[in-house]
Amino acid sequence: MFKKTIPDKQTDLFSSVATNLAGKAKKLYDDQKAWHNLFRTQILQRIDETPYQVLYSNRMGAPNASVSLLISMMVIKEAYGWSDEQLFEQCRFNLLVRSALGLVNMTDEVPGESTYYLLRKRVQEHFRRTGQDLIHETFSTVTSGQIKDFMVNGQSIRMDSKLIGSNIAWYSRYEIVHSSLCLFYKTLDKKALSLFNRRARLQLEELCKEEAEKTVYRSNRTEIKSRLLRMGELIVRMLKHLKKRQDTEEYKLLQRVFDENFVVVDKLEIEMLESQQITSGSVQSPHDPDAAYRNKGDQKIKGYSVNVTETNSEDSLNLITNANVDKANVSDVSFVKPAIEATRVVTGQAVEKVYADGAYQSPDNDAFCDGIDMVYTGMQGPPSRYELDMTDQGLMVTDIDTGETVLASKAKRTKRSKEDRYYIRNSQGKLVYFGQAAIRASRLRQEMRQRPQEELRKRNNVEATIFHLAFPLRNNKTKYRGLFKQQAWANCRCLWINLVRIMKFVQKICQRAFQSLLKPANLSVSVAYHMLVKLICLKKQPVFASIIFLFVLINV
Repeated sequence: MFKKTIPDKQTDLFSSVATNLAGKAKKLYDDQKAWHNLFRTQILQRIDETPYQVLYSNRMGAPNASVSLLISMMVIKEAYGWSDEQLFEQCRFNLLVRSALGLVNMTDEVPGESTYYLLRKRVQEHFRRTGQDLIHETFSTVTSGQIKDFMVNGQSIRMDSKLIGSNIAWYSRYEIVHSSLCLFYKTLDKKALSLFNRRARLQLEELCKEEAEKTVYRSNRTEIKSRLLRMGELIVRMLKHLKKRQDTEEYKLLQRVFDENFVVVDKLEIEMLESQQITSGSVQSPHDPDAAYRNKGDQKIKGYSVNVTETNSEDSLNLITNANVDKANVSDVSFVKPAIEATRVVTGQAVEKVYADGAYQSPDNDAFCDGIDMVYTGMQGPPSRYELDMTDQGLMVTDIDTGETVLASKAKRTKRSKEDRYYIRNSQGKLVYFGQAAIRASRLRQEMRQRPQEELRKRNNVEATIFHLAFPLRNNKTKYRGLFKQQAWANCRCLWINLVRIMKFVQKICQRAFQSLLKPANLSVSVAYHMLVKLICLKKQPVFASIIFLFVLINV
């Protein structure tokens, strides 16, 4: 049965941590600018538990544990890169962690491990059924409140992406097929196995006892191909005779692996697909079917791509507005639209300028970003020898090497042509053709050269955000498998990064501003400053903070 958490928990006279501390320890514990107090006010108390009501029954069952507390535990775990065992140890015995979670009394209990795992399981199953990511919605809600209270400017944003590896071994093609077959075989009972003859059952038993990695090491290419064909024949029979199990995850995985590696030629006769025919989105490991392959420069990844979007304002607080995780083979172009839309929702402001590298540009994005100043800091591929300008007369082509400018001729359109093309004859008399993509690329490069270097460098700071996001990773691999878990990890990391930025903003930037304002008025810096911190950081109305500012300005 769902039950909301009581916002302000009453402290106990005898078991309260604050009453049992003294001296500097009490001062540090009560400091409203300290991370544990800011975490409690900026994350824990901002979590809206209402969307999680769908995970619980309205009629029966004991009341649930605090959802906001459990979600906050997930954030703290990813903040410090702890294991689950370390997380619960810190939550039970670390006074600062307990304070961050709202456990202000020594007698306050931490939810058990089973409760913690059950919520994660329910959230993931809810996502599979409905497609609703509750943790991502929590990130948006918390960040939206922070942006509103700290008056963050979201009209200018910047974005960048990073490839991260899944927590899987680097499987060969033979190991993928072998592991998928064995996983499905282990789910079969005696009744299902009775549908196969004795020879087939013996083959399946031998395959499951086999160590695929050693087989690959000891066998040559011809032997591996022969074994793969035999496994393919077994898979065809299993998929045909066990269609009643087609709703299970193991059956779907085996069907997908077969379709990606084999093709049925005649009845039960099969052939292997060539390596070039297997796409980068094929199964990279049966233990993480969501992971995809990508070869980007000298980086080979079996995993995911994380796109981070943050506000971009000078001399102010900047917060991450969106973290989007997708398969590694998804290009950066597909992140532009969801990132801008998510930022509009979180900030409640219209996006006017976007800073990104050339990997984000495409004709489709140009149509969506109409009215938005897209500042691209680089273009993929080497620059062309020719500079193209579309004028009233036609396409003017300038040879950068010679400085010669000529009017291009329009090529005749064929039945397969989808767009206009142009051509010129170079100094060797050869025809050089220019399509719409080349014309567009030339225009973007010209626009880039006209922008000042200071503006082009504004995107660089988002690379520091990417570094902080991936800092706890080892060998650029996460601890998790599956798209949902990777998205949850990214959201928790971004919540923590935003908290650190708020903490630095409160401790340094606000303090400097107040010292400069209050010094001429001979007012108490500490008193007024702590009043502002409590009013803004403790989720009070910003109107009262404005009153303090007016009071200071009048006295100045």
